[in-house]
This record gives sequence, structure tokens and C-alpha cells, in this order.
Amino acid sequence: MALLGNPFVANVPKQLSPDELVQAIRVDLAGELEAIIGYEAHAMATNDERVKKILYHIADEERQHVGELQQLLYLLCPKEAEHTEKGKQEILNQQQQNFQVPLQ
Repeated sequence: MALLGNPFVANVPKQLSPDELVQAIRVDLAGELEAIIGYEAHAMATNDERVKKILYHIADEERQHVGELQQLLYLLCPKEAEHTEKGKQEILNQQQQNFQVPLQ
């Protein structure tokens, strides 16, 4: 059953602490990723090219939201950016070695 009948269903009953806000942004990121998966699954499940085009476009808009939320997360939690950058560098280093270097 949809919860849309209650206009207050998404209201947060208090001001979030900085740590709670970071967690909330992570939940929002997960929601955007789930939306991308859903839109693309629906696009793959149809032969109607009009529908495919629109659904893939919507999925791309969600990807932009992922980027916006990720950047917001980095502003709120600089350590998050540091860890993400370390992860990127690990993959880039492995790629330079044709993925022959074991993970550390």
C-alpha cells in the first residue's frame, strides 16, 4: 500500500545531528541507486523504443543526483572523500598493472 496519502510521511521529527545527516545522505544515495536499477530494468523489459528512451533518460538524471549527493556527502564528511579517493587510486594502480597486483 502506498504511503502517499499521508503528506507528512517523509517528515523527520527532529533536527538531525551532523552524523545523522551524513547517514541520511547515504540512505538518499542508496535510494537514487535503486531508482537507476529500477528504471533500467523496466527499460530492458520493453521493446517500445519510446519508453526505453525516456526511462534511460530518467536513469541518467538519477545518476546526476548520485553525483550531487556524493559531493554533498564529501562536504559534510571530508573523510568520506579521502576514503573514496584511496579506493579510486587502488583501482587505477591495479589497472596500470593489468590487474595483476593483489589488493592490499
